[in-house]
Amino acid sequence: MKCPYCGFPESKVIDSRPTEDGTSIRRRRECLDCRKRFTTYEKLETISLIVVKQDNSRQPYDREKVLRGLIRACEKRPITYSQMETVVDEIESEFYQSMAKEVTSTEIGEKVMNHLKELDEVAYVRFASVHKHFSDIYSFMTELQKLLEEK
Repeated sequence: MKCPYCGFPESKVIDSRPTEDGTSIRRRRECLDCRKRFTTYEKLETISLIVVKQDNSRQPYDREKVLRGLIRACEKRPITYSQMETVVDEIESEFYQSMAKEVTSTEIGEKVMNHLKELDEVAYVRFASVHKHFSDIYSFMTELQKLLEEK
């Protein structure tokens, strides 16, 4: 690992431990030249996922884009950032376990809605209004009626 301070290409690992969520390894390193210490994170390399948009264009999956949609839907709701990250982690895990290389934006949206329905109904309706392109109050009422019937 190249030292961020002096650029020397060799360092030694002083300490290794898993991160709190267990998805990566935190390593404390010391440069063998300047002796300064720095931290690196080692994470499992995952397969790249391609998102097929509604217009059939394709683009790389962007975790941050899904998270931004969740943040908007959960604004002023009692949902922590950590809970939103967990939702994204679970959705990603579902796709990676399926071994799919391509996934539609609709599938992503449906999975987000399923998780939000369990987490917070108001955030669910907010997200659904964008995902399902609600055009009027009747679209909202239909979705709310479905939600009430499920309870």
